[in-house]
Amino acid sequence: MKGNSWALKLSAGFGFLFLYAPIIALIVYSFNESKLVTVWGGWSIKWYVELFQNEQIMNAAWVSLKIAFISATLAAVLGTLAGFVLSRMGKFTGKTIMAGWVTAPLVMPEVITGLSLLLLFVAMESMFGWPAGRGTTTIVIAHTTFCLAYVAVVVQSRLASMDDTLEEAAMDLGAKPVSLFFLVTLPLIAPAILSGWLLSFTLSLDDLVIASFVSGPGNSTLPMVIFSKVRLGVTPEINALATLMILAVSIAVIAAIVIMRRQNRFQGP
Repeated sequence: MKGNSWALKLSAGFGFLFLYAPIIALIVYSFNESKLVTVWGGWSIKWYVELFQNEQIMNAAWVSLKIAFISATLAAVLGTLAGFVLSRMGKFTGKTIMAGWVTAPLVMPEVITGLSLLLLFVAMESMFGWPAGRGTTTIVIAHTTFCLAYVAVVVQSRLASMDDTLEEAAMDLGAKPVSLFFLVTLPLIAPAILSGWLLSFTLSLDDLVIASFVSGPGNSTLPMVIFSKVRLGVTPEINALATLMILAVSIAVIAAIVIMRRQNRFQGP
């Protein structure tokens, strides 16, 4: 048993080292004085200063954050409604088709999704005049489309495993369906909604393929700008940007963990 325990610990250590050593190296080299990312030239924060002075990257970061926030919020609302319908509405005509539509983006290749959405937007513009060209609106619609599938799956799983006694007690006390949902069900599934929102935000912020299809001139997202720069060689500014993104994601994850622990403690065993 002891031998197996040490083997498991050693395997886990090598696994974490394989995953996080490149990230640690990236963070360290973001403070590199040298212009060459592979040559250490001493400690410096000059690349962070130049990063905030780079209008192209900062504009792309703002566009990506705005799109990710709007897309994640819309996906959280629509995905929660879809998960609730699939989990609580029982059998109804078209439920299987609806479940397939909701979960299709999970297994659909991003190239196919991006191309199909591009053709849809072109057809809508020619028939209705909206959306006028490709830009922030089309990216938000595209990201909401594939992000709501993740929220729906998470919320549906939470509803399926949730104890119904609290809802039954509320109905016995005279709670109407709307009050029951907002006062009882929604607080119980709030951790799942928050998890889906964070996942949607990350997926939207990270997306490159779909955004490349549905974006237009002047609406390049951060992954698109980074990809265009990486093809010409990684610069220390990209390391600084990646470090700030890692810091932001870490803060968001820690905050989500704290909120969910408090929620679970409030709900009790």
